[in-house]
This record gives sequence, structure tokens and C-alpha cells, in this order.
Amino acid sequence: MSKKTSIEMGPAMTESRQSTVKVATRKLALMLGGALAIAVLGFLQGCSSAPSISPGTDIATDSDETPARKRAKIRLELAAGYYSNGQTRVALDEIKQSIAADPGIYEAHNLRGLIYMQLNDFGLADESFRRALQLSPQAAAVQHNYGWMLCQQGRMPEAYANFSAAINNPLYQERAKSWMALGVCQKTAGLRDEALVSLTRALELEPGNPVAGYNLALLFVLRGDLSRAQSQIRRVNNSEFANSETLWLGVKIERRLGNRDSAAQLGTQLAKRFPVSKEASLLERGAFDE
Repeated sequence: MSKKTSIEMGPAMTESRQSTVKVATRKLALMLGGALAIAVLGFLQGCSSAPSISPGTDIATDSDETPARKRAKIRLELAAGYYSNGQTRVALDEIKQSIAADPGIYEAHNLRGLIYMQLNDFGLADESFRRALQLSPQAAAVQHNYGWMLCQQGRMPEAYANFSAAINNPLYQERAKSWMALGVCQKTAGLRDEALVSLTRALELEPGNPVAGYNLALLFVLRGDLSRAQSQIRRVNNSEFANSETLWLGVKIERRLGNRDSAAQLGTQLAKRFPVSKEASLLERGAFDE
């Protein structure tokens, strides 16, 4: 895992779970696997929103669209598909053609921002998200994605503002996702109490969310509340989203609680399912304090 998404993101894409996680990211939202997962669902959510209709205005249909806009939307759909499949540079070429055909589609600029995030060009990503918000100031999916980018850059006050704007949008259907991302950012910034509130809220809205559960378990360990940490990480490890990081955290918690048999069982799972992982190596060396 990369430095950006290591300890805080928990259940990320790992060798033997890639196909399962690829499906899970669409369900759980920009959550698994760091920024890519968070971003993809944000984009899809943005594209699925229905246009607002003013009283007395005819409903726009496909026949009302210009040829340029139709071409732009086709390119946008292609770009989204390539991006979801990890073909980032092909997606970038398609999104350039979409924007060239019609620069007024905010979802295209949103996806452009996600692509440049993936390519670690945060300057162009920032420019893209800002343009998307100029075109659609209330687009919560864009606010969420921009907030996540700002968080990765350490621009926490701006990140919090964007997450809060998304969360407070009454039409936004992915509040759990944004509460979770906000909590991860707050934990990264050392705001443990605030992170605890945000991650708890994420779990209230989406019980069983593995990323929120993993991060809450970490927070409870830091607070010395091992019983609650155990409860949270057991839920994750009993789900399909258990991976080397969650199992390793479970091993360490069970050991600290004196539950050697439970720790040994988790260790066996870790060694068997993720034998080449960093955590399996730590287990083999008995490096429980690392």
C-alpha cells in the first residue's frame, strides 16, 4: 500500500481480494483502496443525478441535446469505464475529447480531477475540481472528491469545508461515505475525538462499513479501550472485507487482551490467506509492536 493510504484506509485492494474489492468499491463508495475507490463512486453518483426542472419549463430529452453534447457524453462514459478498469491514461484521453466537445458538463471536469489525482498531478486535479464546482456549485459528489484530494495534500480546513458542504446537502445520498472520509482525515490530523464522532456517524448511516470499523478500532486502541477495539475489528474480520491489515490488527488486539488462542487463529488466517504481505512477515518475526 502507498504511503497515502496505508494505515488509515485499512481494507484496501490486496493480492487475493482484488476481484472482490473491485465490486465492493462500487457499493461502498470511494472507500476501499484509497482515493481511487472513493473517487469512482463519487463520479458515478454525480453522473446519475437528475437535472432540476423549473416550473413551466419543458422537460429536456435526448432529442434536445446538441450533437456536441451527445459526443461529449459518449466520451465521458468511455472515460469513466476506462478509469474504473484502471486504464488511467486512456481515460484521460477520452475525457480530454469529452471536454473539447462540450466544456460545460461538470461531471467531465470532476472525472478529469480524479484522473489527475491518480496521476499525482494535484495542480491540474485542483483546477478540474474547481471548474466542476463553478459549473455546479452544489454538486456534493464533487465536493466530496475535492475534499479527499485536499485531505491528501494536508489542506485540512479546506477539506473539512468541502466534506461538510457535501454532508449538509439535503439531496446527497452518500453521507456515510463523506462522514467516513472526514473521519479518516481528522484522524490523520491527530483530531482523535472529532474523528471518533465522524466515524461513528458513518457507521450509524452504514452499519458494517469496514473502513469506518477498521479506523474506529485503531482509535479505540489509541484511547486504550481494547474491548471496543476488539468488537469493531472482529466485525470487519468476520466479513468478506478482512485483509492482511485488519487481521494483523486483530492479532495485536487479542494478544494485548491475553486471548492467545484467538490471536493464534487470526495469525493462521493471515499467514494462509496473505502469505506475501508485510503483515505476514511481521507475524513470522513476532514483531507485534511494529
